[in-house]
Amino acid sequence: MILYFFFFFLVGVGSGFYFNIIGKRLPNGEDIFEPERCENCEYEFKWYENIPLISFFKESGRCPKCRNKLDIVPILNELFTGFLFLLCYIVFGISYDLFIALGIVSLLMLIVITDLNYYIIPDEILVFFNFYFMIVLFFQLGFNGFVGRILSGIFLFGVMYFVMFLGDVIFKKESLGGGDVKMMFTFGLVLGPVVGLLSIFVSSFIALPVSILIMSLKKDNLIPFGPFLLISLLLLFFMQIDTSMLFHMI
Repeated sequence: MILYFFFFFLVGVGSGFYFNIIGKRLPNGEDIFEPERCENCEYEFKWYENIPLISFFKESGRCPKCRNKLDIVPILNELFTGFLFLLCYIVFGISYDLFIALGIVSLLMLIVITDLNYYIIPDEILVFFNFYFMIVLFFQLGFNGFVGRILSGIFLFGVMYFVMFLGDVIFKKESLGGGDVKMMFTFGLVLGPVVGLLSIFVSSFIALPVSILIMSLKKDNLIPFGPFLLISLLLLFFMQIDTSMLFHMI
């Protein structure tokens, strides 16, 4: 059991390392396979200087060449990803749901980086994870269940597109990013139509106080909604809320 804990934590840390690279480079059209470099002196890190966590603490968080202090945010992302991967294993064990949960966490960490820094949700990321979820769901639900989830994704995409269209008309400007709308197809795949709709309300509830705080501090009206959507997706999936539970509560 302890061995599995270490395994999923370390896999999460390693994944977080690459999520940092992909999230930083993909929106800028940069090569995601290029070696990491120091932002101050352009020193190209050797492979053994890129070992997640270990290299950072070995060098006291500084570049091996110029000794400039490195950004600690990527390290925190690696740690957080590791803890979330571990939590996925603790909650779901070895199961299809585990692979879905790991996919959600991975998507969340990537979108947090791209959407918070560049206000963009790259299509490449969404396409990759949609195919990933479809493969897992096909084996988990069988052909009929798989087709149902595809239709659910199309339905939620249509709903979110209508919400975006309505918001654009009311506010006379872009109210939602195209990436947020496209991402709702993923929500339909993972959650189904009813719980997928609920996720929109949950994400709005989470986003409201955070957005008010950010706007009061930064005076910025541009708030990325993608991370809040994915936080709601993760919460609802971890809680294993399904349609029958919702109707029972009603």
